[in-house]
Amino acid sequence: MTETPRRELRARRRQRSVTTEGPGSAANQTPRRNRLAATKFGAWLARPLASFHLVVTIATLLTVLGLVMVLSASSVEAYVDGGSAYSLFIQQAMFAAVGAVLFYLALRISLRRLRQWSFPLFAISVLALLLVLIPGIGSQVQGARRWFFLGPISVQPSEIVKVTLVVWGAHLLASRRSEQASLKEILVPLVPAGLLVCLLVVLEPNLSTTIALGIVLAALLWFGGLPVRLFVTIAISGLIAAGVLALSAGYRSDRMRAFFNPGDDPQGINYQARQALYSLADGGIWGRGLGQSRAKWQYLPNAHNDFIFAIIGEELGFLGCALVLGLFALFVYTGLRIASRSVDPFLRLLTATATTWITGQALINIGYVVNLLPVTGLQLPLVSAGGSSLAITLFMFGIIANAARHEPEAISALQAGQDGRFSRLLRLPKPEVYSPAKADAARARSAAAKAKAAEDRARAERAKADRARAGVPPGRRTQSDPGRRRVPESRGTSSLRATRAWEPSYPINHARDRGRSR
Repeated sequence: MTETPRRELRARRRQRSVTTEGPGSAANQTPRRNRLAATKFGAWLARPLASFHLVVTIATLLTVLGLVMVLSASSVEAYVDGGSAYSLFIQQAMFAAVGAVLFYLALRISLRRLRQWSFPLFAISVLALLLVLIPGIGSQVQGARRWFFLGPISVQPSEIVKVTLVVWGAHLLASRRSEQASLKEILVPLVPAGLLVCLLVVLEPNLSTTIALGIVLAALLWFGGLPVRLFVTIAISGLIAAGVLALSAGYRSDRMRAFFNPGDDPQGINYQARQALYSLADGGIWGRGLGQSRAKWQYLPNAHNDFIFAIIGEELGFLGCALVLGLFALFVYTGLRIASRSVDPFLRLLTATATTWITGQALINIGYVVNLLPVTGLQLPLVSAGGSSLAITLFMFGIIANAARHEPEAISALQAGQDGRFSRLLRLPKPEVYSPAKADAARARSAAAKAKAAEDRARAERAKADRARAGVPPGRRTQSDPGRRRVPESRGTSSLRATRAWEPSYPINHARDRGRSR
């Protein structure tokens, strides 16, 4: 080869390198496109109602995915039991419709009303837990008394009490924290009530829901500002109690033994966990295809309920499992984002606790499916079959979406008329503006009422002591009784307000507060 062709070859190589590595090349365009996409996503996240749209989107995607997977996983079992492959799916779809209505109602409910009703609703749910344990009222299925059957619909009170405990606990802690209450005043109403609820659920028996309630109580105490030392003590005590309960019943101890000895009894206590792993391994990266699961042909018990994540892995593969995990990770980000951006302490506690509860339940379900945790029976939120769980979880998502509409930027945008198509379509009311000054004024009125009630009680006690010293019978009225006419008031409205168990921090605009008579 001569010198001239060599020079021409080198020149062509240099020209090719300049062409492929220049400013307009594909190699340099890729980072630029990534930066542009990141900028667009960040700009979308900066929009006032981005959190609200994220919550609605996550709830919709998880619900639709759950309906599709319940239809696929339950078709064989439903056909064997009742002759129709769609019976369990129709039941799940009915509860999804009920959950959609509850989601809409949660979007429209006023936060003031929600805080006012928090304690009565919690008391009703505790009463329902008591009634479900009574034979003849609660229905017993497979040795557990957990349900009320109202015609074709079954209601599980233990699912309802999760939401009522979250709402009432957040209201109680927000009120006590704003008053700078002592540690005893923070713990005494909440912890005994939470332990009572856990005890009633254990008596059903239902250890999985007890674990979920423990997560709710721990999240309330953590985000409520409980000291770390005391929180660790309570957490260790809860873990010890959960371990004792896990070993107290035969089926629970079998689950623990199966977890710590995965190679023992593959056709007995380890059968379900082993079949779930086989189902996940059979899916691979891409999955066998929607509806093509082999494990649902009665190889994997409870495939449509507790172990539906294994069916997702088998039919949709690793990508389907990654989609589920990604949606829950996005939910964690959205929930904590709403909690951090909220001004109202009640909304901060409510959103953070609800996010922790739903995410913790999802992680426990996925953990025991992949054999990282013992089998507990907790359902995958919005995905597993279970009517009460689906409807109640959608209601909780609606409350979180309502909290997203109360972010300061969202309130400003909605007050300015920037509702968006979704809000205009649903005709949602304008969110309430939280004012710390009005909240302080309401707390001052409550403190004044509390002091007045204490003064009335002290006056009544002094009058009673004076009558006893004078030898006057208890039933006789005397003219020297200054607190006689005010005692009923102190035992009525004033004492109820002094408890602050259900009084919100928002001002209540009635005639007496405005300085006018009725």
